[in-house]
Amino acid sequence: MATGSQSVSGNGSSTTSKNNATGTSQTNPSQPQAQQLQSQQQQQQPEPEVPRDVRLLHLIFATQGIQSYQDHVPLQLMDFAYRYTQGVLQDAMIYNDHAHANISNAGNAGSHTQLTNEDVRLAIAARTNYQFKPVPPKKLLMKLAEERNQKPLPPVMPSWGIRLPPEKYCLTAKDWDLSDEETSD
Repeated sequence: MATGSQSVSGNGSSTTSKNNATGTSQTNPSQPQAQQLQSQQQQQQPEPEVPRDVRLLHLIFATQGIQSYQDHVPLQLMDFAYRYTQGVLQDAMIYNDHAHANISNAGNAGSHTQLTNEDVRLAIAARTNYQFKPVPPKKLLMKLAEERNQKPLPPVMPSWGIRLPPEKYCLTAKDWDLSDEETSD
């Protein structure tokens, strides 16, 4: 029958001895005091865990080549994503209630049917039309640029001095300051 005991000496090191049926004891060397203090400090002060979403945003930034940004940027993006998702889901619930309105419900909101992919897609499409500015197609931009570039620029008139646009487009008129006129009177 084996029994075990552990004792701590005055310098903080610990020794373990085992008594077995033959009565022999074994002493294991103890850890140095510095290592023991480090392990105690690590146990007392755990590193703050970074939320999964913040780690994901850091990964996205790294894959896009963004190395320097302020600390509040991931929080702002998470806040935007939360508010956007909440708004989309609320709209999807409204569309779902409207699509599955029961006659016995008599127009009351909250029919408690499950959201479908179509409800969410409709909510995203409706929100995209007014919340985000769509980028015009490249062909349209090329057509507008071609029309604009068909008009030639006005010829440059040979003149002396600095070439400025017409007087009505220049800010070269005298700057009037009323406070100077009041003090001179």
